[in-house]
Amino acid sequence: MTGPEFKKLRQDLGEAIGRPLSAADMARLCGLPPADGADTILRWEVAGPRAPVAEMLRILAMASDRYPILEKFNVFDRYDVAEKDRPARKQAFREQMRDDVRRRLG
Repeated sequence: MTGPEFKKLRQDLGEAIGRPLSAADMARLCGLPPADGADTILRWEVAGPRAPVAEMLRILAMASDRYPILEKFNVFDRYDVAEKDRPARKQAFREQMRDDVRRRLG
């Protein structure tokens, strides 16, 4: 994940949960210490985050409709889920992810 992609993700997650995310909010989502977490986020918006953080953010990105549901989480396109039920189930999953982001923010 590049710095600009990370910055765009912050905007997209904010839009998904209905409020803008500050650098401090992103630091909380990434599990960074409050003392210098916001500064780290601002650096990552230029250089990009480390690989483990980027992977965790790919999971949180599923809260936004602008990002795909990752293959390992996609249980909606299987043969045992009726095609007519798939859109509603995907939307419910995204809402669950949004609730998770809100919960992590406190």
